[in-house]
Amino acid sequence: MFEDALVGESRSGFLMHWFGEPQPYLRARWIFLRALGAIFFSAFYSLYFQIHGLNGPKGILPVTSYLPAAHDALGWRAYWYIPSLLWFGASDRALSIIVWIGLAASLAIIFNLWPRMAIAIAGICFLSFVSAAQEFSSYQSDGMLLEAAFLSLFFAPSGLLPRLAVARPPTRAALFLLQWEWFRIYFESGVVKILSGEEQWRNLTAMDKYYENGPLPTWIGWYVQHWPHAFHAFSAGLTLVVELFVVWLLFLPKPARLICFCITTPLQIGIILTANYAFLNYLVLFLGVLLLDDRDLPWGAATRRLRTNGGGKPPHSKLVVVVILCIFFLTSIAIFFVPRAAGIVEPFRIVNNYGLFAVMTRARYEIEFQGSSDLVHWTPYPFRYKPQDVREPPGIYAPYQPRFDWNLWFASLGTIEGNRWIMNTEVRLLENSEPVLRLFRSNPFPLRPPSAIRVVMWQYWFSSREEKERAGVWWDRKYLGPYAPTAVRRSDGSIGFE
Repeated sequence: MFEDALVGESRSGFLMHWFGEPQPYLRARWIFLRALGAIFFSAFYSLYFQIHGLNGPKGILPVTSYLPAAHDALGWRAYWYIPSLLWFGASDRALSIIVWIGLAASLAIIFNLWPRMAIAIAGICFLSFVSAAQEFSSYQSDGMLLEAAFLSLFFAPSGLLPRLAVARPPTRAALFLLQWEWFRIYFESGVVKILSGEEQWRNLTAMDKYYENGPLPTWIGWYVQHWPHAFHAFSAGLTLVVELFVVWLLFLPKPARLICFCITTPLQIGIILTANYAFLNYLVLFLGVLLLDDRDLPWGAATRRLRTNGGGKPPHSKLVVVVILCIFFLTSIAIFFVPRAAGIVEPFRIVNNYGLFAVMTRARYEIEFQGSSDLVHWTPYPFRYKPQDVREPPGIYAPYQPRFDWNLWFASLGTIEGNRWIMNTEVRLLENSEPVLRLFRSNPFPLRPPSAIRVVMWQYWFSSREEKERAGVWWDRKYLGPYAPTAVRRSDGSIGFE
């Protein structure tokens, strides 16, 4: 009986520590949730201009074809493996509705209107796209955002207009799991760099060509790449030190966490300025804000009120929340060692493995679509964001994510056999599909579609300082040859490949 009392007291102490004690992170929570809303808005804003060309009925990978095929192959299990509202309809209108609802929910998060409900709606809409987008959603950043949204359901205050929600501070468990996501993004990225055996990380040359070889470089990256090798070696070494060692300061007392924040924040800002990784680095940047409590931020009154009004009893009535968050934590550890341990929750992308830049790309290749009306003269389709015109400086687009341009970069590192959607794009261009053409900067065949589309490969690299000064070019390039079969419209109107 005495032992039972001790066990009960131990359980009560556990619940109080993780789910009952108020945490002085009101300001950090407020900042992070506003940033989460802005990140969601950037994701849906990007989809507003792309979703029909990517996955609409006349797009490159139509959801209207994908979902029935998945159901034929998997039966009722398809609804679990592809959790999406698009099962109710995948027309252009349905895609637009998901985007518009997502945008509205994102604004509600930004303006702190019913934040828990708004986060849930934005997360469901984004998951609906991600689950059905096929090759256009195979990014770690999508999982990062969905995981952060899921955990924010327990971190955000309840109520319609919570403001700072002094009377409803975050629990230690909800706060820690968002910090835990931040930690895993860094640490797992460091681990995969070591385990990959990549020699560029071992000899500290990983950053020498990093700035020109990423998906979408920036003009600032052009200048940074021309800095001395000593700087690049230092930044490569610093990256490994931060990812493998510095982030452990999260688990130490407050001064150590403040040091950790001061080291990792400039690193993320530097990445944002020199590369376009969509919303990924913005999310990591603002997850880092959760290392700061109210004493680190310029508002002290909220902390004093929290000490007066906070507290409470262990939430025995919220056992479901306790179980969910404990399972999440244990699963996040298990999948680090056994990736398949995610099990039944894997389709929802709410607990993920991370690992960025395990192997550095050694050269930059660019795929280009070209059209012809006579099979002699070929005109390129101009991209909106990808490097193409050697005289055009690389721009800064993040957190906007041009998924079509991104996927072309990944495809350039593989073969057509692993990227059959490239051939779908050729067909859509021969059809003058308006949604697909909107993925490009302009249509070089506005009056009538071409009779053939070919896909070619170029190698690009940053120009030298002398070349830029003399000729005004940001890039050099070399033609490598065809990448995919040429799509041709035959005399009977059918389309074939040669």
